[in-house]
Amino acid sequence: MSVSFVLRAGERGFSRLVSSGPNASYISGHPDGLITRHSSFNFHEYQSGIAGFGCIRVFGDEVFSPGGTGYNMHPHHNFIISAFVLGGALTHVNTIGKVDELRAGDFYVFSAGAGGKHAELNIGQEDLRVLYLWTLPGQLMAPPSYLRGRFDAKANANRPVCLIGNESGALPIGQALKVSRLVTARNSTPVYRPSPARGVYVFVIEGEAKIADIVLGARDSMALTGEDRIEIAARSGSDVLLVETAL
Repeated sequence: MSVSFVLRAGERGFSRLVSSGPNASYISGHPDGLITRHSSFNFHEYQSGIAGFGCIRVFGDEVFSPGGTGYNMHPHHNFIISAFVLGGALTHVNTIGKVDELRAGDFYVFSAGAGGKHAELNIGQEDLRVLYLWTLPGQLMAPPSYLRGRFDAKANANRPVCLIGNESGALPIGQALKVSRLVTARNSTPVYRPSPARGVYVFVIEGEAKIADIVLGARDSMALTGEDRIEIAARSGSDVLLVETAL
């Protein structure tokens, strides 16, 4: 098994974004709104970490403080942005005409394509915890779109479930990419089978998983290439996200 890299939780990039000073027009939540961001990959001044993997450009593990903290309306184009809510409530507003509230287990795919804007806010009274994934599109300047889905951990325990990609029940995405999630209710070793010539980025949200004789704890991650069968020895209560990408 070919391991491209292992990235421990403490090795990720980190940024602390406050709603005052230079960030005041971008970060909402005056007077003391705060977003903390741990970044697996680097992307200009917005994220820090290691180089991207396949078509992945951003993987951000973020926490928004309560009371209106978030990102004010801002533009994107030629990016596909996905968000996976882990806790709290995310209010998402976009120029396609959607106003949405997402809670733990919910996720969305926003394809900015030819151009779109969105705002993401925590208007609740508890921290919002969310994972962000930015990928390059399969087609430039495609019409913008927004889709949302929900992952039921209890109904889908102990097996990788495709959330985004070209599979039945998953949200479609205009890219050779697939996002799956594995939550274990017992110690188990499920098998993930990527498509040929794809790489897989594995991120452990919670718990512990052993892959290719490497033990990953909470917020650790790794990338694998050249494999058609990946065994994931996960402890009970583990939560693992797998992002399969063309290389």
